[in-house]
Amino acid sequence: MKQSEVKELTTTELGERVFEEKRELNRLTMAHAITPLDNPMELRKKRRTIARLMAEITRRQREELTNN
Repeated sequence: MKQSEVKELTTTELGERVFEEKRELNRLTMAHAITPLDNPMELRKKRRTIARLMAEITRRQREELTNN
């Protein structure tokens, strides 16, 4: 997911996506512990996507605090 796509989401959608991505990351991590994944780079992609989403949530929270 690109940063431009992340900015288009609403705050509630961001929260939902974080939850879904973390759940998927957990599933992939468990599967990788049992048998190696065909593409272990998927783990890195999931972690980076979660970081992008969390960064946008934090940016919006700080923006709200400065505006109030």
